Amino acid sequence: MKHAYYFCNISKLANVSYNTNSDCTSASRYLLFAVHRKMPTCWFVSEDDRHKPIQLPHHQALTLGRSPETRIKDQKCSRMQVELRADCNKGFIFVKQLGTNPTSVDNVVVGKGNQVTLKQGQKLHMVNQLFPYTVSFNEDASSPTSPREGSKPTKRPHQRDPCRDEAESPASKVATSSLQARAAYSPPLVEKATPVSAKVESAGHWSQGLKVSMQDPKMQVYKDEKVVVIKDKYPKARHHWLVLPWEFISSLKALRPEHCQLLKHMQQVGDSMVQKCPDGQTLRFRLGYHAIPSMSHVHLHVISQDFDSPCLKNKKHWNSFTTDYFIESQDVIAMLERDGKVSVKDGTSELLKLPLHCHVCRKEQATIPKLKDHLKTHLPS
Repeated sequence: MKHAYYFCNISKLANVSYNTNSDCTSASRYLLFAVHRKMPTCWFVSEDDRHKPIQLPHHQALTLGRSPETRIKDQKCSRMQVELRADCNKGFIFVKQLGTNPTSVDNVVVGKGNQVTLKQGQKLHMVNQLFPYTVSFNEDASSPTSPREGSKPTKRPHQRDPCRDEAESPASKVATSSLQARAAYSPPLVEKATPVSAKVESAGHWSQGLKVSMQDPKMQVYKDEKVVVIKDKYPKARHHWLVLPWEFISSLKALRPEHCQLLKHMQQVGDSMVQKCPDGQTLRFRLGYHAIPSMSHVHLHVISQDFDSPCLKNKKHWNSFTTDYFIESQDVIAMLERDGKVSVKDGTSELLKLPLHCHVCRKEQATIPKLKDHLKTHLPS
């Protein structure tokens, strides 16, 4: 009865009323369970065993990237590639991409400055589909013995959806309030966060933009049972289309020998787009892929070489189409047939920083406006 009396008084602080002593006794039992129950520990686990699991403190931001701790030496990975913040009670971590090159969760690019969640069973690639990680939550403080064991979900009683409030029942509300009241007789500070589902939806919409566009009849200009052709939302030339397979293939690195026929079909469709174009005889076209695309889902660019477009605004835009960053379609197919995979050379991302050179005469230009004025001299009259 002493516990019930104490708990009924504490319940007044939480603005929860109880009608019977049995309610107070049940809440008291819940309090004792909550006191003795340990908070799970969170571990960030390297799937390729490069290093030991890294413990992530509850609600504390930790920045990881290229470092002796992760043993990542790839220069494409920033020293501050991601910011991780664990919620050990709810069983997930927030992942925020800080680096320039893409971090992905389950093959979906996060995007610089964006934040998503990583749950048990999902896989994070630190950069460019490399260096896989999973997250593990353990009841004890010991680290997972292996990545395989660490990636399995930990069974916990009353495990809740991260998007929902943990305290829904009156007893749980009183238990939480009572613990806080015993620690300090002042209102607890509660961190106000954006709902997890909203963050995931927002980041997902950005990184999966091509999936949305390829389903939009207004964007489609051709489709068959294997591929669809859409207009580029931000064309970098007078004529700029994207050929996408209906089959989801995250990136060039995900291509396998069995995709050769699909790539050949994509090129044939691209060639037919050029043949049907009114300017197909007067303008030169190129068909190819970006070595490190910013959007998820393999897509073939079919682009005229006039580059006469207001959407071409900076050095990155220009160099992504006029340097070796742009890989010819035939070269990708040949590499896949020869090696069974498509490889991207180290340092490819540095090509985007090269000076502005005219793709016709190779004359260097100081700024994008000057380059565009110069390009007009090469346009067919």
